[in-house]
Amino acid sequence: MSPGREAGAARPGGRSSGARSLETRHAIMAAAERLYAEQGIGGVSNRQIGEAAGQGNVAAVGYHFGSKTELVRAIVAHHSAAAERIRQDMLDGIEDPDDVRAWVECLVRPVPEYLARLDAPTWYARFSSQLMTDPVLRSVHTDDALNRRPLAAVLSGLGGLLGHVPAEVRRARGAMATVLITHTCAEHEERVGRGAAPPASWRATATLLADAVSGLVAAPSTPTPKEWPQ
Repeated sequence: MSPGREAGAARPGGRSSGARSLETRHAIMAAAERLYAEQGIGGVSNRQIGEAAGQGNVAAVGYHFGSKTELVRAIVAHHSAAAERIRQDMLDGIEDPDDVRAWVECLVRPVPEYLARLDAPTWYARFSSQLMTDPVLRSVHTDDALNRRPLAAVLSGLGGLLGHVPAEVRRARGAMATVLITHTCAEHEERVGRGAAPPASWRATATLLADAVSGLVAAPSTPTPKEWPQ
């Protein structure tokens, strides 16, 4: 290192190494998100991601992220940060804490609202759909999601209003709602991506999902708890 120059400092007329590294990370994440959305997470190699991101070094993905798990985690964190800000704003605006629909809106709407603000085409909904099919990475994503305070607050608030539904049934319906939300958003995004007119806007799709999930989570339960596997 030359005297007087700090690590990561910019060269005269250039960018700092830190800025270049951040640019490279973002390029890799964007390329990985698109390829994972199109081909599935297990069907894409780090070499393919590096090439799509314009990286000549075949080890670039490993250097910047270490593992596929950490790359996936970084993609999710990048998008979820913005979605969780929307969720927090919605939580702050709840007027009736006993209204199931208000909590469901906070559960369902943030991701569609976030995607509606991005320039098309987007890939995150289809990426999330692919992530749902990977048993290992899906669990990583789920565990991370439960540590986000706004989402945890929504699940807690909603759960407090559903005492008439057995816990086992609530868990099963929660899994069903996750699949419904994820794949509905992925289908909407795919239609937008190929230039086909979706049946509704992102906002209208979120409303349809909130209608469906409200009925799903609050409906009376037919089975008794003993009929559910422990």
